[in-house]
Amino acid sequence: MTSKRVLDMSYAELTRWWESYRESMLGWAYLTEPSPKLMTTLYAQMVVEGSIPDSKENILACERHLKDLKRQGTDDFPWVFDEEKAWRPIRFIEKKCKPSKGSLRRLVLQPWQHFIVGSLFGWVHKDTGIRRFREGLVFVARKNGKTTLESGLADYMAGFDHEQGANVYFLANSQKQSRILFEESKAMIKSSPYLSKRFVPLNSEIRFPKTNSTIVAMSAEKNNKDGENLHFAVFDEIHEYQDYALINVMKRSRGMRRQPLIIYITTAGYVLDGPLMDYIDNANDCLENYDDHIDERTFYYIAKLDKVDEMDDVEQWVKANPNICLMSMVDTITDFRKDRKNPQELADWITKQFNIFSNTDELSFVDTETINRNNRVIDLAELDGRKCVGGYDLSETEDFTAASLEFPMDDGSIFILEKSWIPQTRYNSDKNPRRLDVWIKQGLLEVIPGDYVKYEYVYEWFVEMSKKYEISSIRYDKAKALFLNGSLEEYGFNTQEVRQGFVTLGGPMQNFKELLLDGKVIFNRQRMFRWYLNNVHMERDRNGNWLPTKRNRKRKIDGFASVLNSHVDVIDMLIRPGKTGDIHYVSFNDL
Repeated sequence: MTSKRVLDMSYAELTRWWESYRESMLGWAYLTEPSPKLMTTLYAQMVVEGSIPDSKENILACERHLKDLKRQGTDDFPWVFDEEKAWRPIRFIEKKCKPSKGSLRRLVLQPWQHFIVGSLFGWVHKDTGIRRFREGLVFVARKNGKTTLESGLADYMAGFDHEQGANVYFLANSQKQSRILFEESKAMIKSSPYLSKRFVPLNSEIRFPKTNSTIVAMSAEKNNKDGENLHFAVFDEIHEYQDYALINVMKRSRGMRRQPLIIYITTAGYVLDGPLMDYIDNANDCLENYDDHIDERTFYYIAKLDKVDEMDDVEQWVKANPNICLMSMVDTITDFRKDRKNPQELADWITKQFNIFSNTDELSFVDTETINRNNRVIDLAELDGRKCVGGYDLSETEDFTAASLEFPMDDGSIFILEKSWIPQTRYNSDKNPRRLDVWIKQGLLEVIPGDYVKYEYVYEWFVEMSKKYEISSIRYDKAKALFLNGSLEEYGFNTQEVRQGFVTLGGPMQNFKELLLDGKVIFNRQRMFRWYLNNVHMERDRNGNWLPTKRNRKRKIDGFASVLNSHVDVIDMLIRPGKTGDIHYVSFNDL
């Protein structure tokens, strides 16, 4: 568009640039009038060919649509794309729904919304006509018309999806938030002559008498949610959700419906161990591994910057803000230039306007982008017989215990092999047991009967690992380690205390962060270790030095602590390959 960086332009230059930018997008990537034809496939083609900048996830989502078109209706893929069914909700929203706020006289769905709505409603079974997608994740930055889309789809599903007694829900973490959506839907109905004649808006529900259908607001705060018999639900801002309680209840209530649909519409947030992170992981797994046919009945649209540095290029902002041409961008850019000078304001922009996950601030050890950079996966068979250093962090009573092996690799990277334990009482009190169940199934976490983790479990793990790997030493924090350390030494392990403080841990901690920044920490994308890393917060000790601590009592860092202990030895092995100092390697393979 111009050789001068947009963020460096004067107000007058910004105004001219913005007018030129919008003009260049008009008619194909940005619409002022309803499109005369469905743009679902056209949008996918434009994204894949690079005409519209988009996130790597959305490029894959568009490739998925185009690949699905080529194999539609086959024995292995019984779904077909029905353009008429894709069109119906789009035409309904544009012709029958009216905006309740602002100066717009009519709603015009943009090409990216054609892709979302068209995909959700257009893909159907070739024989039954039942919708393919039962769930959809729409992940997009704030101020991109989420509420309007939610309200329009709710109205359509309540009265015009040919479903008798359709139960439609606006769902949020709090009743206040769900009521905001509900009231917006009521306002939209009242502003439309067509809808106001057919719906009956009441205080607690919106009725559609012709089909005996209702729209209601519900939240995680409502105690009794059983028997809801869901036809359509919109979960708003699930980045706030700590657990699956509300989601699971609503998913289980779909059993009596022929083609129910749940949509999760949200921005990024700060809860990095809740349901949204699982859905994002599932999206990446599904989209990156198309040929494995993973999760073919969930739709994904992930609008975000691919990396934080792209915030300096305004023309990349459309990746997270597909409605960018409808925004007051001159004012938005002006606000960004001012706000970015404040670290807390900038962190909010990164999370909410550029849609990059973050629970980080100036005291975080590393950010989410850095953690995700360490995405290598290796076959564990490559580690057989290799030298490694052990580390462990014992829990208080009802808490996590972690042990790890750290392998220095030939290319200067490290591999982390880890195991954690919790007592049954801790498992029973956890607010997100589904997350724990996933880790248990993956062999990363073991639940121990009783009220605390007996040290024998850690001891037996190290003994078992010594039959596969050459454990040169085991590093530990002296606190609470008396019995375990004695047992390990009696078996024949070389154990060494790590004094907990900046003098001992400062260097290894800095080196470990540098390895993360370089993408050289391999943990086979294990979610539990990533959770540990996300939880590490920095605080000053009494001498002014920075040391790691957990963010709060619920955000554990035991797995990181165990690795930091082992890294005290591993850093020397990385700096001086082959030189072990006073460490004497002992193999237990023949014991």
